[in-house]
Amino acid sequence: MVYGEETEKAIFEAGIKLAAVFHQFTGSPVSPKNVDLLERAIESCILLQPFVVDAEVKIDREKMLNRLSEFGYTVIAEDIINVKVRVRVKNSEVEAELKWNEKMRYPLMKMLKIEEKP
Repeated sequence: MVYGEETEKAIFEAGIKLAAVFHQFTGSPVSPKNVDLLERAIESCILLQPFVVDAEVKIDREKMLNRLSEFGYTVIAEDIINVKVRVRVKNSEVEAELKWNEKMRYPLMKMLKIEEKP
């Protein structure tokens, strides 16, 4: 499918936001004590960026708890962080996600919704 310039820019911007989260926050210390705070902090960082209208970050509590060290924490790994972002450029809006794909064994980024308004 061919999209207009605004939509292409929105798709690009969504990808940049997800890649930034992945590369900036994997390896960050996380525990039951700070998981909620860390999710909100990452969302806050995404929302500061241009064109972002919404962001949601979820850290898989079960996986996190199964990986706690004897010191009571682990780190954000590629398979425990899920991110959704909504980006608007003029009349174009996209929703994209970063989510672990178990079959591919890969943190997959994909477009969930693309809207072009006249």
